[in-house]
Amino acid sequence: MVDPRTRRVEWFSPDPRGILPFDGLHVPRRLERTVRGRRFTVRSDTAFESVICTCAASRPGRRETWLDERLIDVYIQLHDMGHAHSVEAWLDERLVGGLYGIHIGAAFFGESMFSSSEGGGTDSSKVCLVQLVRQLRDAGFLLFDTQFRTSHLARFGCVEIPRQRYLELLEVAVAAEAGWPFFPSEPLDQFGRERTHPKTL
Repeated sequence: MVDPRTRRVEWFSPDPRGILPFDGLHVPRRLERTVRGRRFTVRSDTAFESVICTCAASRPGRRETWLDERLIDVYIQLHDMGHAHSVEAWLDERLVGGLYGIHIGAAFFGESMFSSSEGGGTDSSKVCLVQLVRQLRDAGFLLFDTQFRTSHLARFGCVEIPRQRYLELLEVAVAAEAGWPFFPSEPLDQFGRERTHPKTL
């Protein structure tokens, strides 16, 4: 990441490390209703550059960012190679939230996320996260790396583990194979099943 003060690109390997266990996902009831209510259309890899650039932009309460054009260019190259992915929330065909990260083997490394509350996107990035975790779980992924355990991620079940334990899990996950999942138009429920809705006659 880029040090906002020196503008140097630096490498971090935190100890402890934050991960989101696939069997430990916690979704608050209100958010689950939002997921099931289909307020947002969730897609993947249709607006990667827009997602990462929005994540990098300054916003109220956060003037500094760890992303600059050098890293953005590298992430876009990784996306073109099939190693970086975005998950996007759309409302009336407007991008109102999303996240992106890196996919290696059966591991996903979450990088950043955003939501545009002023555009009706309140909770949109959270919906993307819930859908992504459930899709990755069902696709056979073994590791969801969040790097750090923030108060925001802790609400979803994010935990900290020692760096050595993380490296053990990482070795197994990157050596395994798991394809990037298909994102259906219907949201998944907590059991990984597509919800069906009665048609209006």
